[in-house]
Amino acid sequence: QVQLVESGGGLVQAGGSLRLSCAASGSIFRLIGIKDMGWYRQAPGKQRELVATQSRGGSTNYTDSVKGRFTISRDNAKNTVYLQMNSLKPEDTAVYYCNTFSLGSNYWGQGTQVAVSS
Repeated sequence: QVQLVESGGGLVQAGGSLRLSCAASGSIFRLIGIKDMGWYRQAPGKQRELVATQSRGGSTNYTDSVKGRFTISRDNAKNTVYLQMNSLKPEDTAVYYCNTFSLGSNYWGQGTQVAVSS
């Protein structure tokens, strides 16, 4: 098993910044098996959507709406992934979930709320 614990959400005004963190823990075999780590979000009444992912080798993928504003990074030694969110907009308001896939299993964090006021 892999456990994912997110932190860093909160309430911010439009144009502000937040940094999310997600730390993975669990069996050494599962942690070694982690490939991509990423962030998804789910706004009220909407489906969960991809925000950004990063491979173990460093390749990144972003949804179009956050390109140029959000930056994903990870520390493989700490099994931690980060999401730096700048120039936040009210439409970024959602619960943000950390995600990873290891040895055939998909894992999710409990989610952290991000609220952006206009």
